[in-house]
Amino acid sequence: QVQLVESGGGLVQAGGSLRLSCAASRNIFSANAMGWYRQAPGKQRELVATMSSGGSTTYADSVKGRFTISRDGAKNTMYLQMNSLRPEDTATYYCNQEWGAWAYWGQGTQVTVSS
Repeated sequence: QVQLVESGGGLVQAGGSLRLSCAASRNIFSANAMGWYRQAPGKQRELVATMSSGGSTTYADSVKGRFTISRDGAKNTMYLQMNSLRPEDTATYYCNQEWGAWAYWGQGTQVTVSS
């Protein structure tokens, strides 16, 4: 089993930046894939960014050029750097990691962007 603990959410003005962290209880380089999702009130959870075990990344069109997913193996932590934040980025953000046939989720962290 893998525990994921998120941190870094908060309230920020439009145009500002936040960095989300997701600390794993195991070596993250052993994960098959990892990603960040978000869910706004009344909406479905959506994929924001992914990173494969080899380091390849993908991004939702809505965040391309503004968000960056990364990882630090020494800290077993993945990150989501969010720049140029917009009110529509307001949501609860969840980290996700896939280990074999299992998927694990962080507890979620709230990001609120004021206009």
